[in-house]
Amino acid sequence: MRLLLLWILNAVALLAVTYLLPTIQVAGFGSALAAALVLGFINTLVRPVLALLTLPITVLTLGVFYLILNGLLFWLASALLPGFHVQGFVSAMVGAILYGVIAWALSALIPHSRG
Repeated sequence: MRLLLLWILNAVALLAVTYLLPTIQVAGFGSALAAALVLGFINTLVRPVLALLTLPITVLTLGVFYLILNGLLFWLASALLPGFHVQGFVSAMVGAILYGVIAWALSALIPHSRG
Protein backbone atom coordinates (compact mmCIF):
# COMPACT_ATOMS: atom_id res chain seq x y z
CA MET A 1 0.00 0.00 0.00
CA ARG A 2 2.82 2.39 0.88
CA LEU A 3 4.57 1.71 -2.44
CA LEU A 4 1.41 2.56 -4.39
CA LEU A 5 0.98 5.78 -2.42
CA LEU A 6 4.62 6.73 -3.04
CA TRP A 7 4.15 6.11 -6.75
CA ILE A 8 1.13 8.43 -6.84
CA LEU A 9 2.97 11.08 -4.82
CA ASN A 10 5.93 10.90 -7.21
CA ALA A 11 3.53 11.48 -10.11
CA VAL A 12 2.10 14.49 -8.25
CA ALA A 13 5.65 15.75 -7.68
CA LEU A 14 6.33 15.46 -11.40
CA LEU A 15 3.18 17.43 -12.17
CA ALA A 16 4.32 20.08 -9.68
CA VAL A 17 7.64 20.33 -11.52
CA THR A 18 5.77 20.95 -14.78
CA TYR A 19 4.00 23.89 -13.17
CA LEU A 20 7.27 25.34 -11.88
CA LEU A 21 9.27 24.81 -15.09
CA PRO A 22 7.56 25.55 -18.40
CA THR A 23 10.32 23.70 -20.28
CA ILE A 24 9.10 20.36 -18.88
CA GLN A 25 5.76 19.05 -20.10
CA VAL A 26 3.64 16.09 -19.07
CA ALA A 27 0.56 15.24 -21.15
CA GLY A 28 -1.63 14.30 -18.16
CA PHE A 29 -1.84 12.39 -14.94
CA GLY A 30 -1.55 9.04 -16.73
CA SER A 31 1.66 10.18 -18.37
CA ALA A 32 2.90 11.43 -15.01
CA LEU A 33 2.21 7.99 -13.50
CA ALA A 34 4.11 6.32 -16.35
CA ALA A 35 6.99 8.79 -16.01
CA ALA A 36 7.15 8.26 -12.25
CA LEU A 37 7.27 4.50 -12.81
CA VAL A 38 10.05 4.79 -15.43
CA LEU A 39 11.99 7.21 -13.23
CA GLY A 40 11.67 4.76 -10.36
CA PHE A 41 13.01 1.91 -12.48
CA ILE A 42 15.85 4.04 -13.80
CA ASN A 43 16.75 5.22 -10.30
CA THR A 44 16.62 1.66 -8.98
CA LEU A 45 18.38 -0.22 -11.76
CA VAL A 46 20.50 2.17 -13.84
CA ARG A 47 21.63 4.87 -11.41
CA PRO A 48 23.58 2.60 -9.00
CA VAL A 49 25.56 1.10 -11.87
CA LEU A 50 26.33 4.49 -13.39
CA ALA A 51 27.16 5.96 -9.99
CA LEU A 52 29.67 3.20 -9.41
CA LEU A 53 31.20 3.53 -12.87
CA THR A 54 31.50 7.31 -12.58
CA LEU A 55 32.74 7.32 -8.99
CA PRO A 56 36.23 8.67 -9.85
CA ILE A 57 34.85 11.68 -11.73
CA THR A 58 32.27 12.24 -8.98
CA VAL A 59 35.05 12.34 -6.39
CA LEU A 60 37.16 14.66 -8.54
CA THR A 61 34.25 17.08 -8.96
CA LEU A 62 33.34 16.85 -5.26
CA GLY A 63 29.95 15.36 -6.04
CA VAL A 64 28.84 17.85 -8.69
CA PHE A 65 28.91 15.15 -11.36
CA TYR A 66 26.21 13.29 -9.44
CA LEU A 67 23.86 16.21 -10.19
CA ILE A 68 24.78 15.92 -13.86
CA LEU A 69 24.08 12.19 -13.72
CA ASN A 70 20.65 12.88 -12.19
CA GLY A 71 19.87 15.33 -14.97
CA LEU A 72 20.96 12.85 -17.64
CA LEU A 73 18.77 10.11 -16.19
CA PHE A 74 15.81 12.51 -15.96
CA TRP A 75 16.41 13.42 -19.60
CA LEU A 76 16.64 9.71 -20.50
CA ALA A 77 13.22 9.10 -18.96
CA SER A 78 11.76 11.89 -21.09
CA ALA A 79 13.31 10.35 -24.20
CA LEU A 80 11.71 6.97 -23.43
CA LEU A 81 8.17 8.24 -22.83
CA PRO A 82 6.01 9.99 -25.43
CA GLY A 83 3.88 11.97 -22.93
CA PHE A 84 6.85 13.37 -20.98
CA HIS A 85 9.09 15.97 -22.61
CA VAL A 86 12.12 17.90 -21.32
CA GLN A 87 13.43 20.61 -23.65
CA GLY A 88 17.09 20.62 -22.74
CA PHE A 89 19.84 19.42 -20.46
CA VAL A 90 19.71 22.40 -18.10
CA SER A 91 15.96 21.92 -17.76
CA ALA A 92 16.59 18.24 -17.03
CA MET A 93 19.09 19.07 -14.28
CA VAL A 94 16.85 21.67 -12.63
CA GLY A 95 13.82 19.41 -13.08
CA ALA A 96 15.61 16.45 -11.50
CA ILE A 97 16.60 18.55 -8.49
CA LEU A 98 13.08 19.95 -8.08
CA TYR A 99 11.52 16.52 -8.60
CA GLY A 100 13.77 15.01 -5.95
CA VAL A 101 13.05 17.74 -3.41
CA ILE A 102 9.29 17.75 -3.97
CA ALA A 103 9.06 13.93 -3.97
CA TRP A 104 11.11 13.80 -0.76
CA ALA A 105 8.86 16.39 0.92
CA LEU A 106 5.70 14.56 -0.13
CA SER A 107 7.04 11.18 0.96
CA ALA A 108 7.89 12.65 4.36
CA LEU A 109 4.16 13.15 4.89
CA ILE A 110 3.52 9.39 4.86
CA PRO A 111 4.01 7.77 8.26
CA HIS A 112 6.29 4.72 8.44
CA SER A 113 4.70 1.55 9.72
CA ARG A 114 6.48 -0.09 12.64
CA GLY A 115 6.75 -3.84 12.76
